[in-house]
Amino acid sequence: MASPARWNHVWVGAETGALKGVNLQRKQATNYTSAGSLSRAQGVCALCWGDTAESEVLVGCLDRAVKLFSTEKGKFTATRLCPGGQGPFCGLTAHGSTLITCVESGLLKVWREDDAENLELQAGTGLCRMRQDPSRPQRVATGGRENSLKIWDLQRPQEPLFRAKNVRNDWLNLRVPIWDRDLQFLPGSDKIVTCTAHHQVRLYDPSSPQRRPVLETSFGEHPLTALSLTPGANSVVVGSTHGDLAVIDLRQGQLLRCLKGVAGGVRGLQCHPSRPLVASCGLDRFLRIHQLRDKRPQHKVYLKSRLNCLLLSSHQDWEALEAPSPMADGNQDKDGHKDGDEDDADALWAAMEPVPSPTPPSCRPTKRKSPGP
Repeated sequence: MASPARWNHVWVGAETGALKGVNLQRKQATNYTSAGSLSRAQGVCALCWGDTAESEVLVGCLDRAVKLFSTEKGKFTATRLCPGGQGPFCGLTAHGSTLITCVESGLLKVWREDDAENLELQAGTGLCRMRQDPSRPQRVATGGRENSLKIWDLQRPQEPLFRAKNVRNDWLNLRVPIWDRDLQFLPGSDKIVTCTAHHQVRLYDPSSPQRRPVLETSFGEHPLTALSLTPGANSVVVGSTHGDLAVIDLRQGQLLRCLKGVAGGVRGLQCHPSRPLVASCGLDRFLRIHQLRDKRPQHKVYLKSRLNCLLLSSHQDWEALEAPSPMADGNQDKDGHKDGDEDDADALWAAMEPVPSPTPPSCRPTKRKSPGP
């Protein structure tokens, strides 16, 4: 019999070190990290699948431990320390039995299972993100603060395959600062989309002779922190430090729509690979699921802790999301305690009858006495 952990739709990592699984049909959240193991020093900063069957979740922590969680067994089964460099993980991915990590100081390492000599390369300081090309797993891209976008071939790591060039000076002839916060490969092409802390979305095409962006647009006024490609890769969803979520067209660089309901900075963002759904989480402690064509969230789950990252399951049944199980009775953790949801409070206040406010004495009508006979 499969573990109940196998049926979670979303996996979320928290600042407290907790790994939580969320079943949206039951509106149930389960904490799979024991209370005695919770520590901010072991906060979860990266999540990825350990295999294509999505039976293993790799959890990267602040103390440089990478934990293996089995969704079949519903528990952690192994831990591996990945020392070297400084700062938290800014990228974690797996290719077969090989683990690839990257930290903020720029050290990128390939950890082999047979304890052979591990590959190391220095991608530059101030890194914010490392991503793997899903169609060519031997390629990764890196970018960060004053560290321009680079594409690396791990089979020939001496020099990057592509090194982006900064955009031209602004209208005051001042240099434009570089600060790529997130990036992602476009499937079926060499293109890469990035978002910056200066609220820019840029599209690069390494197959063209131009090393500068082939498309650039701006959104909002706040730093963009996360992005994810929509199914079809014709648009991208971006999130900011002030809770802005927007869908931007990558063909014209136009804003398609804004997604509402987020109250804190966005740290984790992922679109479903085949369905028009996007999941987001961040500092307001909520996991939200939006339909890409609907501005309001379709699902909202309170998870108690500030959230750093998330991972969507592509194998679960998403068809019944619009009709949650009638057995759902709030969000529960592993011990059966409910998580609060602000919608319940709103419904409670809406059901209460309004009480008329007392009229000030100066506004009360005076009762006249009838004149005597």
